[in-house]
Amino acid sequence: MDRIHEILKQYWGYDEFRPLQEEIIRSVAGQKDTLGLMPTGGGKSITFQVYSLSVDGICLVVTPLIALIKDQVENLRSKGIKVLAIYSGMTSREIDIALNNALYGDYKFLYVSPERLGSEHFREFLVRMKLNLITVDEAHCISQWGYDFRPSYLTISELRLIFPEIPILALTATATQKVVEDIQDKLLFREKNVLQKSFRRDNLIYLVRDKEDKMGYLTDTIQKSKGTGIVYVRSRKKTREIAQMLQQNKIAADYYHAGLAPDVRSQKQDKWMSGEIRVIVATNAFGMGIDKPDVRFVIHLDLPDSLEAYFQEAGRGGRDGKKSVAVLLYNSTDKRRLHKMVTDSFPPMEVIRTIYNSVSNFLMIAIGSGKAGIFSFRIEDFSKRFGFQITAVYHSLKLLERQGYVSYIENVDNYSRVLFTVRRDDLYKIQLRNAELDSFIKLILRSYTGVFTDFVNIDEALLARRSNLAGELIYQHLKTLAQMKIIDYIPQKKTPVIVYETERLDTNRIHISADNYQHRKVKYQLQVDSVIDYAVNDNKCRSVALLEYFGQYGSEPCGSCDVCKGDHESGIRFADFSRISGKIHKLLLSGSYSIDQVVKQISEPEPVVIKVSRWLLDNGKIIIASNGLLTNVSKAH
Repeated sequence: MDRIHEILKQYWGYDEFRPLQEEIIRSVAGQKDTLGLMPTGGGKSITFQVYSLSVDGICLVVTPLIALIKDQVENLRSKGIKVLAIYSGMTSREIDIALNNALYGDYKFLYVSPERLGSEHFREFLVRMKLNLITVDEAHCISQWGYDFRPSYLTISELRLIFPEIPILALTATATQKVVEDIQDKLLFREKNVLQKSFRRDNLIYLVRDKEDKMGYLTDTIQKSKGTGIVYVRSRKKTREIAQMLQQNKIAADYYHAGLAPDVRSQKQDKWMSGEIRVIVATNAFGMGIDKPDVRFVIHLDLPDSLEAYFQEAGRGGRDGKKSVAVLLYNSTDKRRLHKMVTDSFPPMEVIRTIYNSVSNFLMIAIGSGKAGIFSFRIEDFSKRFGFQITAVYHSLKLLERQGYVSYIENVDNYSRVLFTVRRDDLYKIQLRNAELDSFIKLILRSYTGVFTDFVNIDEALLARRSNLAGELIYQHLKTLAQMKIIDYIPQKKTPVIVYETERLDTNRIHISADNYQHRKVKYQLQVDSVIDYAVNDNKCRSVALLEYFGQYGSEPCGSCDVCKGDHESGIRFADFSRISGKIHKLLLSGSYSIDQVVKQISEPEPVVIKVSRWLLDNGKIIIASNGLLTNVSKAH
């Protein structure tokens, strides 16, 4: 057994890698820049984690998803692997401790958000680190053609200049061919190198249902279905309303969105993972880092705004390889609603400038100041005070973020953290002198490891349960230890923030480029049109339509989706028509044939072959050449 298989077995308990994982690991082990395309649930994280554990040095992991950072950090720590993370909401002292540990503490992974890469302070430490790999997760974010472009990702390419010999591993679950090329260009790959697993999911049945009464269909479908499921909606308010409606119909359901407190989200997620809750109704905040294998249905009550997002969310069904269903509900109002989203996402320029000016006044930032400042910002309070619509404020801030003026980070939620600031010997003396705090200090030391070298996430509620003390008393004990300079204690907080990337500018100097406004608006409109086309088009297998969107052509119809199960306009079952017409086209590429010859060459029932051939002729898909034989249109020209 070689080293990477030993690591896989030791830390994950698996004997074999999933498809493509080992190829990616071997590729970066050969010091090749690598773009790994793996569907949601394909096990992308294991590729860089196993490789980095097999060699000396530390792996730098860049990802925009704070929730995913925290999930992976906790997961690795539970396996006894030394890992660090730096993200918005941490204090400067926490960051310095993490950076020093990255240099001197024999850690294997450093997770950072892309915004951190632009910090001079961070770079001073970074250039001294012994990196073994640079991993760019959610790599589609670096592409202007990606559905979730992040301007901060563009700074990642500068790492190539600092570490020219260190391989870059870019990972994503969804990327069109244009995005695949752009990722490699933006990350300055030394040579093109894409390792790709087919996006095809044979066990996942895609269905689109045109339903005016979505609620009735949803309830009936879930009551008739077996197993666990996810219902995706677009608004936080709807998650609660629909979960309550399902509960009234005797369905064990709960709701989930990013606005909930972290401990509440964690409890809801745990109940769903364990099966106590059968259905979770959620916004797109749900799913990152969650790997529940037995999800039997994923239902989208609202149309998503891109097929990339839909493919990722639908792909959370059936990870155990068993049959699962992904249902997209659609009705006459959805098209209008999606087009309105495009308009709302790009407020007029004068509105963007006014909001920038008002936000700066709200935060009391003078012109020429504020650069690198981090300010708590509740969008609801601001909008109410200045009379703006929340959607206009949100999208204006996101456009200002793309242009590099500010960063708006929603719901920066953190666990409480503790770091002991005294040495073990000194702590022992303190415990002898303070009998009242001795048992509490022992409780912390029993519950958490590494508290002398790094800030460690703690759970006050857990400490209360283990000690049979009230939560308020736990909080007071922690505050007392902090006041005695025995620990650094950072209580849990949850607040959105705005970071000023530049000093406050005069309003007339605020400009959004064509790339970030007009071009992006056109691209967003095309994405929305692709979703609508997918929903209304009933003449192409759903699986084939999705695969072709991602540049994978030539796939056979799935035979299971609503299109394949329906009838083609020729009167033949769609799956049969697709199969037979494919055979006819393939045959006619090799030459011209009479109808009798076509029937003899194709091993399908004669009446059906004739019927398909007639439809292809009547619709100009094949023609009769001058010699009276059937031929492909392309060959005739």
